[in-house]
Amino acid sequence: MTERAGEEAPSRDRNLIKIGDFARLAGTNLRTLRYYEEIGLLQPATRSTGGFRYYRAKDLDRLRMVASLQGLGLDLARIRDLMDTRSKGLQRGEFVARVRRALREQVALFDERIAALAAQRDDLGRALGKLAECELCDHSPSADNDYCHPCQVDGKLVPPGLSALF
Repeated sequence: MTERAGEEAPSRDRNLIKIGDFARLAGTNLRTLRYYEEIGLLQPATRSTGGFRYYRAKDLDRLRMVASLQGLGLDLARIRDLMDTRSKGLQRGEFVARVRRALREQVALFDERIAALAAQRDDLGRALGKLAECELCDHSPSADNDYCHPCQVDGKLVPPGLSALF
């Protein structure tokens, strides 16, 4: 790749980060960065004459968003669709609308995740409450009593969090 007239070589541009350093900063590996480029999730800012990829520091934000969305359970194809706000030729209003939709969808995904985590936390609270009752019980979980499921005292089902451990 040849440099364009008036363009600094990547090695002299202090704002660009070579792929290996970028991978370390991002906590990932070269293979992942190359794959993300291949599927259109992340593009290097430029390449050196030797073909080395160089990224901008702000590209770390994009990579962190990908990781965050993966943590919410989205697959890479859906993440790419959600993050596709950089299409060329968009009018300013359409661009801003796309970004707003992407951010709002992420908020909704986080809200769903928070609700699911709150429900799981409530289930664990019920399990801890039941365990406090179990401390006073003469029965011990065993194969003979189906590990106290249902409870040998009140006949109710043991909360799943507790049942899994009994």
